[in-house]
Amino acid sequence: MNVLIVESRDTLGMVWARARALAREGAQVRRARSQAEAASWLQSETFDVIVLDVVLDEGSALAVADFASYRQPEAKVVFVTDTSFFSDGTIFNYCVNAAACVSSGTDPEDIAALVEHHGRVTRP
Repeated sequence: MNVLIVESRDTLGMVWARARALAREGAQVRRARSQAEAASWLQSETFDVIVLDVVLDEGSALAVADFASYRQPEAKVVFVTDTSFFSDGTIFNYCVNAAACVSSGTDPEDIAALVEHHGRVTRP
């Protein structure tokens, strides 16, 4: 399973990338800190799941999700946020590839379990 983590904060991105559940699955994890880095990865590799912080320091998470839906329509996006924005579930109205939307305070192993589940669903 190939996973792209798009998170501006290095510490949080590393915590998600090192989750034991992803290691058990043998996931290949790539990290991007901005919209531009994410777009570059999406042009060069295929991903099963994208873990995407709703608030990026550089660029737009919605633009990343939109680009992913164009370049890799099978990839599922797990949105993560530390704001109340989209907490009502409207993210699913805007992003066809949205698979989940959770708080950034969610246990990394729970986020990894979501990634594992949605990555398994997209594989043939």
